[in-house]
Amino acid sequence: MEHKTYHIEGLIEFIPRVFRDERGWFMETYNTSMFKPFGIDPVFVQDNESVSKKGVLRGLHFQKPPYAQGKLVRVASGRALDVALDLRKNSPTYGQHATCILDAEQHNMLYIPEGFAHGFIALEDNSSFLYKCTNLYHQPSESGILWNDPALGIDWGIVEPLVSPKDEVLPLLQDFDSPF
Repeated sequence: MEHKTYHIEGLIEFIPRVFRDERGWFMETYNTSMFKPFGIDPVFVQDNESVSKKGVLRGLHFQKPPYAQGKLVRVASGRALDVALDLRKNSPTYGQHATCILDAEQHNMLYIPEGFAHGFIALEDNSSFLYKCTNLYHQPSESGILWNDPALGIDWGIVEPLVSPKDEVLPLLQDFDSPF
């Protein structure tokens, strides 16, 4: 499995080998050994899936410790612009973000460790987004950062995305005291 790292430490994009023939295709979507070169060993305990129409923006979400989650994300159908925002107080890239186009035809995946806010925007109708999480969902621990905080400078590629009312009232980064 190929991989790509980002300017923000801890983010890893994986590009699996896809075996195609006249019957279709096969690929390995997860193997614990893919993380060994990076010295990490995430244990995934929950899988989630969401389906979104084009223009739906979900995020920027995270769970506070001790319920923080690392995530391995990909799309099974469609495409999405994925965003990871570094919220680790002692990180030299605190408040910076990285983006990755997740594409069902490319089959790429992005690993986002604990200490990041995460969000995405669906670039196609019926984009099916899959998450492997290292901790269980814990509603009292959920939080986030406002998706369109001007200080973040995230180019979502759309002027008026479809955003949930809950995501419209998340705090700005400047008003946030990071628990990470």
